[in-house]
Amino acid sequence: MRTDHSPDELGTGPFYKLLTSVVVPRPIAWVSTRSAAGVDNLAPHSFFTVSCVDPPMVQFTSVGKKDSLRNVSETREFVVCLAGEPMFEKINATGTDFPSEISEFTSVGLTAEPSTVVTPSRVAESPVALECVLHSAIELGDSTVVIGRVVNAAIDDDVFTTDARGTSLPDVRRLAPLARLGRNEWSRLGEIIEIARIPYREWPGHYAADD
Repeated sequence: MRTDHSPDELGTGPFYKLLTSVVVPRPIAWVSTRSAAGVDNLAPHSFFTVSCVDPPMVQFTSVGKKDSLRNVSETREFVVCLAGEPMFEKINATGTDFPSEISEFTSVGLTAEPSTVVTPSRVAESPVALECVLHSAIELGDSTVVIGRVVNAAIDDDVFTTDARGTSLPDVRRLAPLARLGRNEWSRLGEIIEIARIPYREWPGHYAADD
């Protein structure tokens, strides 16, 4: 048995809570920005993903007109830092509605380090920082999708591992990313399972014309 839930009947707030309870887990963009007045801002955004491969782009969604969005609109730059498990409580704390003239870096006790290409600071304690310049901001109802072109990726050397084929990439176990669920729930990295895609020519029952 299933029950139908209409956004129009439930209303925005209840349906939002329902939606974020079933679209799980969601990666977290820990977004660093700097206002035109020079104040650093840091906030977690759980509507986050890769937007484009070439050129490389990522996106996060600002629900409402928050400091992150205002700062990006003013400066056209931002940094997405990896939200890792060791910083769980501090990541959550940066979601506090501090006044815009107060920096979350200082309030929460994080180290702001200079970025390589853009102006906003990186979180020194985070193993990954994607430095971005604004590509576009798309308004959708009460939210804005912010798309940034990645112009530099600063990644700690000790999160890389090399596989049997000699490919060196960041190891997700060493990154230990956090994810958002519903309610006030978060998630750690659980069991990792691997499976390779099957090329169509190898699909059972398929016979290529030249076979």
